[in-house]
Amino acid sequence: MEIRRIWVSSELQGYLDFPYAAQVFRLQRETTRLNTGQLRSETVHGVTSLSPDKADPVRLLSLNRRHWTIENGLHYVRDVSFDEDRCRIRKYAGARVMASLRNLAISLLRLAGAVYIAPALRACARDLRRPLRLLGLACN
Repeated sequence: MEIRRIWVSSELQGYLDFPYAAQVFRLQRETTRLNTGQLRSETVHGVTSLSPDKADPVRLLSLNRRHWTIENGLHYVRDVSFDEDRCRIRKYAGARVMASLRNLAISLLRLAGAVYIAPALRACARDLRRPLRLLGLACN
């Protein structure tokens, strides 16, 4: 169980030597593990370019919480399913091209309705026509 509290201020706007700083915030998270009762408290500070009329405290909490969906939905999949961290391609634009191809594969599988990427990749490896169909190419 997690309780989040946020304190937001735009009083430092124009005072900070930080470009586009519209608001600063302090976010406190208190987490209780339900199975053990162990408590953990964490406080983080942040700066945002979003003005108070574009991001009130409720929206800032939501944006902070949703930030991890990118990590869990894309980067974790790239790290685990594609073993991206052990990739040896390092020269020129090779690493960027490979990351783009991995993102394309993940996006196509998600658009096709795959909830879990690893089994969908195995299914594509077993049937070589399946990736072509995902790309919209007809197979005979």
